[in-house]
Amino acid sequence: MKITYRYEFYMIICVTEGMCTQWIDFEPIPCKEGTLIAVTPGQVHNFGHDDNWDGWVILFREEFLLPASLTLSELNLTFDIGRTPNSLTLNNTELHRANTLIEQMVQDSLIQVAKEDVHMLLRYQLYAFVAWLNIIHKQKNIPTTSQVSQKFLKFQELVEKNYAKLNHVSDYAALLNCTEKTLTRVTVAAVGISAKAFISARISLEAKRLLMHTDYLISDIAEMLNFQETTHFSKFFKRETGYTPVEFRKQNL
Repeated sequence: MKITYRYEFYMIICVTEGMCTQWIDFEPIPCKEGTLIAVTPGQVHNFGHDDNWDGWVILFREEFLLPASLTLSELNLTFDIGRTPNSLTLNNTELHRANTLIEQMVQDSLIQVAKEDVHMLLRYQLYAFVAWLNIIHKQKNIPTTSQVSQKFLKFQELVEKNYAKLNHVSDYAALLNCTEKTLTRVTVAAVGISAKAFISARISLEAKRLLMHTDYLISDIAEMLNFQETTHFSKFFKRETGYTPVEFRKQNL
């Protein structure tokens, strides 16, 4: 398997022919012609060992997005509310359009004018491209607007912001003004696991990222993730992954 990287930029991968398996946050994502996936800053990614595929890879940083007056939520690249982003599958017509849009960006990047003008053009083309992808995603995965799903989305957002500080279901239930039982019910309905398991999975994922892509001591990582004792962190990680932190780090060197 090729090297796993943790990116500080966005990456969109569009497979135009062949088959491969991409790895995002240590989970495999099977890809075929028409598969499109997005990797966001902070996630870890591996192209896998398959070589018999072709496609586009678009890389860009946050600062290349539209002016700061627009929020990042307006450019939501995550195609799934689960722990690992699912792929978006384009049909033949959609793939043809994606190819055309990307090829136009490539051609326009070569225009011999002021760099600032080219960047502005590409910025708006990229925004339009991602906006179109999100429309397709919503058409294929019509979201429910029920109170249950909205509460889960708020819970997910809170976990993403606070997983290194808050690790009890009761903490999030209080923030959401609901009972622990209600929060567990909506989480199971949304992603098939309990609220406690959802929180633990996010902490475990960050631990994996830190173990693989930093030189921090195990004790430092434990402290960063709000564990009072390194032994508590090691037991937690072993329970979640089947490996001790040391074993996981050695295995992924």
